[in-house]
Amino acid sequence: MTSVLYDVPGPRAKRRNVLFTVVFLVALAALVWWVVRSLADKKQLEWTKWEPFFTDSRAWTTYILPGLENTLIGAALAMVIALPLGALFGIARLSDHWWVRGVAGTVVEFFRAIPVLILMLFANAAYAEFTDVSPENRPLYAVVTGLVLYNASVLAEVVRAGILSLPAGQTDASKAIGMRKGQMMRYVLLPQSVTAMLPALVSQLVVIVKDTALGGALLGFAELLASVRPMSANYGANTIASFTVVAVIFVLLNFALTTFASWLEGRLRRGKKSTGAVVGADAVAELATPGEHVAPHGRDTPRS
Repeated sequence: MTSVLYDVPGPRAKRRNVLFTVVFLVALAALVWWVVRSLADKKQLEWTKWEPFFTDSRAWTTYILPGLENTLIGAALAMVIALPLGALFGIARLSDHWWVRGVAGTVVEFFRAIPVLILMLFANAAYAEFTDVSPENRPLYAVVTGLVLYNASVLAEVVRAGILSLPAGQTDASKAIGMRKGQMMRYVLLPQSVTAMLPALVSQLVVIVKDTALGGALLGFAELLASVRPMSANYGANTIASFTVVAVIFVLLNFALTTFASWLEGRLRRGKKSTGAVVGADAVAELATPGEHVAPHGRDTPRS
């Protein structure tokens, strides 16, 4: 017996799959036991290591919350700048003019090929050499600059792929009613491609949130992950506990972002089904070419 996608396993295959599952679970349980045992031997599971996060508010107000605030500020600034910049370059790569496509393609491919950490380091050195940005603000500027340059290039490809994924009939229909290239992109292609692009956009936004930690590792940016070192030093080398709490916060933050995106995607899909996205006669008349007027019943009447 077969399915559309795969052959249904027979009795021997089923027994083999059960055996593999049991072996994997046993190996996973052994790995978990070894990790817990190693942490216990190094006294990393003692209550004194975890107690500050439940009994001492200074662990949050002095270390975690200020680091979380800087992470959110850096990520939010990078998102706000990278999204429109990526959309601009993505649309430019679809331009009818070869020189626009060439410039946009060169910029996108260049910054997409460079690791984001190197971009941050170059930005930090450039701000130190050519600007009067204070040393206190320089890490934030460098982190945001590196995140924007890299992620805008990636988002440009996401936007381009989303527009190209639409059926060719959308472009043909837009041209048939007299839309210019800018009108077609603004009113037809971009709105429809948003739903298709949303999962990839959200995954890249999650990457932005996590990549702020690179600035804390090498540039002294006081973000969430960078709070682990002073916090661990202050509370008796509770490194594992500090990393665990910070990891949970990152998971919750990114989970909230993906949950919101899923809700937004569902609402957009329901909105398309309910509205039908019909262009009325008045809208068609406004989008007609300057030399002609489209009558409500489709007859062309010259302008007076």
